[in-house]
Amino acid sequence: MSRIAFIGLGNMGAPMAHNLLKAGHDLSVYDLVPGAVNTLADAGARPATSADDAAQGAEVVITMLPASKHVEALYLDCDLLASIDGAALVIDCSTIAPDSARKVAAAARARGLTMVDAPVSGGTAGAAAGTLTFIVGGEAAAFERAKPILEAMGKNIFHAGPAGAGQVAKICNNMLLGILMAGTSEALALGVANGLDPKVLSDIISKSSGRNWATELYNPWPGVMDNTPAAKGYAGGFGVDLMLKDLGLAAEAALSTRSSIPLGELARNLYSLHSGDGNGKLDFSSIVNLYTHKTQG
Repeated sequence: MSRIAFIGLGNMGAPMAHNLLKAGHDLSVYDLVPGAVNTLADAGARPATSADDAAQGAEVVITMLPASKHVEALYLDCDLLASIDGAALVIDCSTIAPDSARKVAAAARARGLTMVDAPVSGGTAGAAAGTLTFIVGGEAAAFERAKPILEAMGKNIFHAGPAGAGQVAKICNNMLLGILMAGTSEALALGVANGLDPKVLSDIISKSSGRNWATELYNPWPGVMDNTPAAKGYAGGFGVDLMLKDLGLAAEAALSTRSSIPLGELARNLYSLHSGDGNGKLDFSSIVNLYTHKTQG
């Protein structure tokens, strides 16, 4: 088993850290929210007083942070890299801009450290169940080192390519997810407005050419599917503002390569409108309310 430092214990990071403990790893943890640290300490992790403290003596350092600015601030501005042992493996599971991932990886490499970007897919339910998909960018040898650690938290582990490639693949996936959820919500709202039962329509779509992840596993319409955010007032899950962030990353990536993403930009505008109505903290499937004129305000 490995000595692992886990920094960032939010909705995704906390259950991921719990799964590392369940796998028998020696875990030190840190977060800006003391309560999150205390919860992991109660489960058997060592509470750290800072990110530097958590990283001391660690064989693997894992970070799960909200955005590019937080990752760059921790690794570069606060120079966490200086506190990490040269033989350690650094795994950043945050979803950030590919250029930020490459920048931090280059700084790690300059310090003689091995680093991979490993953003995740699967949401909070997948994090809790240990069934996440990890999309890894970095050298092949680094990927092989990271794989056994990631397997304690996920079911599907992919090597997308060199540094930053994991972020590119994740951005592409989440752009498509945002488009699919908005389209699914639009279709369901249209059907209900014309007298259809949303569950019947969802069942039809799930067995027809419009089938997709949203209709089958994460239905946005309340009452159609148990154990989804839609069944819990859209609490928890993957927030609207996080989806908006990822769609913004897709727009940045498209601009840097002169790629055309008209549907991605449309989805970004829809989520921006929905967030502006006071729904930013709700699960992203609440976009269905944009079509039914419901807002949290």
